[in-house]
Amino acid sequence: MLISSSLSINPCLSPFSSSSCDSFSNSNSNSTFFVSKVSCFCSSRLRKPISLICVKTQSLGSKSSKRSIELRPFISAGASSKMTITDEENPPPFLESEMVSGPRRIALFVEPSPFAYVSGYKNRFQNFIKYLREMGDEVMVVTTHEGVPQEFYGAQLIGSKSFPCPLYEKVPLSLALSPRIISAVAQFKPDIIHASSPGIMVFGALAIAKMLDVPIVMSYHTHVPVYIPRYTFSWLVKPMWLIIKFLHGAADLTLVPSAAIGRDLVAASVTTANRIRLWNKGVDSESFHPRFSSQEMRLRLSNGEPDKPLIVHVGRLGVEKSLDFLKRVMDQLPEARIAFIGDGPYREELEQLFSGMPAVFTGMLQGEELSQAYASGDVFIMPSESETLGLVVLEAMSSGLPVVAARAGGIPDIIPDDHEGKTGYLFSPGDLDDCLSKLKPLLNDRELRETIGKAARVEMEKYDWRRLLGRYGTSNITTRFGSGGRREKSFCGRFNGYLGVGRWSLQ
Repeated sequence: MLISSSLSINPCLSPFSSSSCDSFSNSNSNSTFFVSKVSCFCSSRLRKPISLICVKTQSLGSKSSKRSIELRPFISAGASSKMTITDEENPPPFLESEMVSGPRRIALFVEPSPFAYVSGYKNRFQNFIKYLREMGDEVMVVTTHEGVPQEFYGAQLIGSKSFPCPLYEKVPLSLALSPRIISAVAQFKPDIIHASSPGIMVFGALAIAKMLDVPIVMSYHTHVPVYIPRYTFSWLVKPMWLIIKFLHGAADLTLVPSAAIGRDLVAASVTTANRIRLWNKGVDSESFHPRFSSQEMRLRLSNGEPDKPLIVHVGRLGVEKSLDFLKRVMDQLPEARIAFIGDGPYREELEQLFSGMPAVFTGMLQGEELSQAYASGDVFIMPSESETLGLVVLEAMSSGLPVVAARAGGIPDIIPDDHEGKTGYLFSPGDLDDCLSKLKPLLNDRELRETIGKAARVEMEKYDWRRLLGRYGTSNITTRFGSGGRREKSFCGRFNGYLGVGRWSLQ
C-alpha cells in the first residue's frame, strides 16, 4: 500500500517536518497477522487522522516473529480528498481478537526523585505519572529513596538507597539493581521500561530491561557534557559522551525535550535519527495562571517596592545557568528589581555577587506560592545556554509573564522565530546589548507587557497536559534491529502519557 502524504505522530505540536513511517511489512499467504490500530495525523494543513496498524507477522512453520508499522486505508469521515491511498491487492486479514487495546504497564526509573529533588523535570514526571494513571495505565516508579510518598495517584512506588553525586552532592544517585527491585519489576511485568538519562539508575534500568526482554525508552534530560567544564575537568567531556553513546545505543528509543538536543545527540553519533523522538512540551496551565497575581507576593519579591519594575527568575541556582550575566544586566537597570526563586549550589556565591543590589533570594517556593511568584512579576528572564527545554519558561508564559531568554538549547523550541516579538523575546547568549534591547521596552511599557503576556498565555494553553492527552490519546513507536537473522524488536499500542511523541527533523 502506498500513501502520498508524509506522516507524523504529532505534527500539530512539533515544529519539525515529518517523514514517512519507519517500515512497511509485506504480506504473503504464508503469514498470520495480528494487528493493532492506532491513530495518527496527516501532516497536511487539514491534519486529518488516519490510522497506523501495528502488525505482528509470523510465518507458518516458523517460530520467529516480528512487528512493524503498516499503513492501512482507515480514513476518518471528512478526510482530505487530496490524499491518495492505494490498497494492496491481497491485504492481510484483521484479527480483532489480537488488537492491543488494553492499558499498558509502564515501569519508570527516575533519578533523582521527582518527589523530593526540585529540578526542571519534576513537574514533567509528576504530571506524566498522574495522567498515565488517569488514562488507565498501570505505573511503577523506581527512584531514589529520599522523600518517596506513601501514595501518588495509585502508582507503585519503590525507593532505592542512594548516595550523593561526587561532583554535585545535592544530587542523589542510585543504581537500583538490588534483588528486591529486580524481583518487584519482574512481578510487575512491564510492557515498557522508561528511564531518565544520563545518570546511574539508567544502567540498572537497562540491565533489568535486558534481563526481562522488555523494550526500554530513555528520555534525555540533562546535557551533562555541557555542564562538565563548569564543574570539573574538561577532559571528562569525551568519556561522558562515550557513556551516553553506550546507554542510548542500547535503548530502543530516545526521547529528547527539544530538537536542538536531538541534533546534538545525532551530531555526536549517540544514536541514529530514526531512533530519536521529540517528547513534546507540556505545562499545567491551571496551576500557572495570571489569576495568581498577588500584591503581597510582589511586595515580598520587590523587597517592599512594588511600584518598581520587577524581573523574575525561577530555577535551580547552578553555575552552569549563566546567572552571573544577570549582574551585568542589573548594573544597567538601576530602577529595576530582581527576584531569584529557587536554590542550588551557586546561591551563596550569587548572593555575594548581588550584595548591595536590589535583589531578593526567596529560596525554594512550591504550590500556590510559586504560582504567585510567576504571576506577580513584570518580566521573566532566562540567561541559561544549557537548557534541554526550559520548563520554567513554559510556566512563566502560562502565568502571563513576558519572557526574555537566551537563544540557546531548547528555548527556541518554545519561542520559535515566527513567534519572537509576539509571545516572547530571545537574545544572543551573553550579548548584553541585545538582552537590554529586548528587556528595557518591556519594563518601560505596561501595554507591551500585557500584550506579550496575553499572547504567551494563549500559546501555552495549547500545551496544557490535559489538552494534549485529549488530542493525542494514542501514539505508536516502532524500532527495528537489522534484518535476516538479527533480532527485530518493536513495541506498539497505547502510549497515552507520552503526549504526542513524534518524529523530528534535523532541518
